[in-house]
Amino acid sequence: MKILLLPILVLGASVANAPGPVASGPAVPMAGPVQVQRLRLVPAADGNEVRYRVREQLAGVDFPNDAVGSTSAVTGQIVIEGGKVAADESKFVVDLTGLKSDQARRDGYLQRRTLETAQYPTAELVPREFRGFPARIPASGSFTFDLVADLTIHGVTRPTVWKVTALSADSGFTGQAVTSFTFEEAGLVQPRVAVVLSVEDRIQLEYSFRLLPAPPGGP
Repeated sequence: MKILLLPILVLGASVANAPGPVASGPAVPMAGPVQVQRLRLVPAADGNEVRYRVREQLAGVDFPNDAVGSTSAVTGQIVIEGGKVAADESKFVVDLTGLKSDQARRDGYLQRRTLETAQYPTAELVPREFRGFPARIPASGSFTFDLVADLTIHGVTRPTVWKVTALSADSGFTGQAVTSFTFEEAGLVQPRVAVVLSVEDRIQLEYSFRLLPAPPGGP
């Protein structure tokens, strides 16, 4: 599942919190590198997608392929204060019940047997720490950093490190965050079905994000 997340960046003024996706607003040009004391970023109404990617070998196929499932049902926020994550105010939630791949049979199996979404319908990501986050965000071009975050899937919470590439865009930020782990580390049973000869014991999660400042007047 490729859940949150979450990068985090900067503009030039404090903004209030608002849960859930927000509509995009007009672009605000940034003349040079900027630094903010407090910033709340939330998923935009579009441009956010969480994916899982697992290498599998299907019966009757000569070469392996990647099983990829995705969902755009991402809500939450990340709060940055003085260039650091405000962990007690930051969390992203992904609705796993809508994960879709190119195979309905695979989707049903994952929902019923692997993720057990009837009991564990969501995944949660709580950002904790930046590593290598720039003191001042460049006004143009991309920048990279690591995000340390607690990821909860199937009732199991574990620390993860996400490799993040971000780009200033439309008064907010776009980019991708990537992490990986084994089925066992996530507390999941590796799939075993007749039509699949093998499933690699590593899940890669990807979050393609578009985060905007939360509008004023939120709760």
